[in-house]
Amino acid sequence: MRLGVIANRLVLIDGKTAVDVERASNGRFASDPARLFDKWDQLVEWAAGAEPVGEQQFVDLLQNPVPAPRQVFGVGANYRDHLAEAARGSGQVADVDALLPTAPLIFTKFPACLCGPYDAIPVPSTNVDWEAELVVVIGRRAERVSEKDAWRHVAGLTVGQDISERVRQMAGPAPQFSMGKSFPGFGPMGPVLVTPDALDDPDDLEIGCTLNGLVMQKGRTSDLIFSVAELVARISAVCPMLPGDVIFTGTPAGVGAFRTPPLFLKPGDSLVTWVKGIGELRNPITAGHGYGEDDKLGDKS
Repeated sequence: MRLGVIANRLVLIDGKTAVDVERASNGRFASDPARLFDKWDQLVEWAAGAEPVGEQQFVDLLQNPVPAPRQVFGVGANYRDHLAEAARGSGQVADVDALLPTAPLIFTKFPACLCGPYDAIPVPSTNVDWEAELVVVIGRRAERVSEKDAWRHVAGLTVGQDISERVRQMAGPAPQFSMGKSFPGFGPMGPVLVTPDALDDPDDLEIGCTLNGLVMQKGRTSDLIFSVAELVARISAVCPMLPGDVIFTGTPAGVGAFRTPPLFLKPGDSLVTWVKGIGELRNPITAGHGYGEDDKLGDKS
């Protein structure tokens, strides 16, 4: 099943055809995407037999398929190649195996940063980086679930970008991941939510992004250090996850901060992000509040 949101209404996607869920189900299911998980199991069952009949919709009308999660989790350093490039960037020469984390680095992106698959990303400084990510959407309450049962709590997968202002992220006596990654527009998601059964192998998907047509990142989600199932198990061991919550699972190598010289987003750029089998984000970059006035954004105390 592939679900999307057009004109703030929940739609079932079949190719380029969008079926309005509320109308097609005769009101059995709500049009409000915030109520997507009210009757999740029934919706999945209904969608399996729903007729793919509806108005032809322009794909650029699709919005963030999960616009109102209560919790947004992020995961840092969750690909070996990204861990290696970060180590090189900080001057470390140790074997990457020695740097592998024993537990995932979890932070939060505040929900106000989320936006849609084709929305502009306003950059507040010249230090804003990209991070292509697979995003997991929780469909059933997950509390102390086992890794073996974790996928049963996943509604689906979508594409995301964990946009990051690197100076703010590392400002102060301790890193400020959540602040550096939560400016307006710093969490584009979409274009659709795809249930795991619609993918040949939801644990092994190609992921990547281009900047102005040049490939910046390209990897596979099978290279995650902590898999989707392990992330759900480890997070839910501490914090109950609720239907509609999302997990940005981490990014492969190729971010701008660790290039030589570093490369960051600027107004006029075009950022395209994909996960094969799900779709792609196409986000233009614009000048945000304060762009060009103060590139520090750090702790001035």
